[in-house]
Amino acid sequence: MASGRILVVDDEPDIRTTVKEILEDEGYQVALAANAAAAREARTQGRPDVILLDIWMPETDGISLLREWSQAGALTTPVIMMSGHGTVETAVEATRLGAYDFVEKPISLAKLLLTIDRAREASRLKRENEGLREQLALPLEPIGASKAMRALRAQLDKLAQHDTSILIQGEAGTGKESLARWLHARSSRQGGPFVAVAPGSIPREHLAAALLGSEDASGVQPGLIEQANGGTLFLDEVAELDAELQQRLCSVLERRALVRAGGAGNVPLDLRVIAASTSGLETQVKAGAFREELYYLINVVPLAVPPLRQRSEDVPELLRTFADFFSHRDKLPYRVFPVAVQNRLRNHDWPGNVRELRNLVQRLLIMGNGDEVTIEEVEAALGKGIAPPRTAAPADSSAAVIDFNLPLREARERFERAYLLRQLQDAGGSVGKLAKIVGMERTHLYRKLRDLGVDVKNLGREE
Repeated sequence: MASGRILVVDDEPDIRTTVKEILEDEGYQVALAANAAAAREARTQGRPDVILLDIWMPETDGISLLREWSQAGALTTPVIMMSGHGTVETAVEATRLGAYDFVEKPISLAKLLLTIDRAREASRLKRENEGLREQLALPLEPIGASKAMRALRAQLDKLAQHDTSILIQGEAGTGKESLARWLHARSSRQGGPFVAVAPGSIPREHLAAALLGSEDASGVQPGLIEQANGGTLFLDEVAELDAELQQRLCSVLERRALVRAGGAGNVPLDLRVIAASTSGLETQVKAGAFREELYYLINVVPLAVPPLRQRSEDVPELLRTFADFFSHRDKLPYRVFPVAVQNRLRNHDWPGNVRELRNLVQRLLIMGNGDEVTIEEVEAALGKGIAPPRTAAPADSSAAVIDFNLPLREARERFERAYLLRQLQDAGGSVGKLAKIVGMERTHLYRKLRDLGVDVKNLGREE
């Protein structure tokens, strides 16, 4: 039995009623609108999964309404156009404006149901692809055979079968978002969106609108919380929400509904919340720095992620996993980490956790020569060799990390990439601190990182 919400916009009462009855028999929730004004109002009550939109309507026709949504950037839902008097030109114009498909009246109900299924699947795949692009296909699987990771995996397997709120706590770089994505991908909500929110990366003055959305005469802009409807909302570093937003989020989670900025009606919500924090929220609650009600709402099930130094036996498997990943994704030469190198890295304290290890592997594949990684390379990369990255290296030591057979531009880009990755690690993953360290204006730094193929979202966090 299907599930989801369909908005039917048609000025003919008989068609609205017939389509509603058929879709409800299939398990859909159906909202009806007789004209463009009613359609706009219906969309403020919650984002539908699919819109069925008649072309010929009094006052504002379907094409004009579709154009309005498209130009406002509010076409976040598949739209299927309906018409008994459609022309090729009309169909072409509807497609150009972003309509998913075009069905003719009298409507073949079998074809309509098939088109709705395809539209929902296309929308789901689009969200999935966007999520994968954001993650750049980084491994999500909790990696490692240590006792700590076996226990964590057992917890995750149980939690994937339930829909309760989870609070993931662990040091920076332990992979909390990856674990949240892994849970989502194995939950009953896997067909819905996964929306990651990092409050610290959004300007404070825009954060409320970004989270809760807005609406005015020009239309509706769904916020990040609403965009997660039907799926999972991941709140990274939830402690960075100010007191007012903590209170508003409490209200949203308790009522399972939100009110957009400028809106009057409630938007019903059906989502799972997974929050994350690097700091001890319980201590902040006791100190009055974090709202107690919100803490209990998001901390139904606590999940502690161990730092890498407490599961050093997992380091060899992580090295192989990331070497394989970067050799495939970035077309870098695969390099082997010999036992001596593995043992050296097992004894490293990994202040940046898995993120630091991942960046180290990427750097060694980019900058190194030969099929095997050497101890000398590792020491230099960790800042303990004869070529520390923060000081000017002697001419001969630079030859160990720079291939002088490369063209100047490529050699410079390789050095800049390695330099910025190292500095970002030293900055604790903060792009704001990185800008101060390297003496660059943040906008120019972002452009430089993008040009060098450095994914800021996965390698650092804004501050």
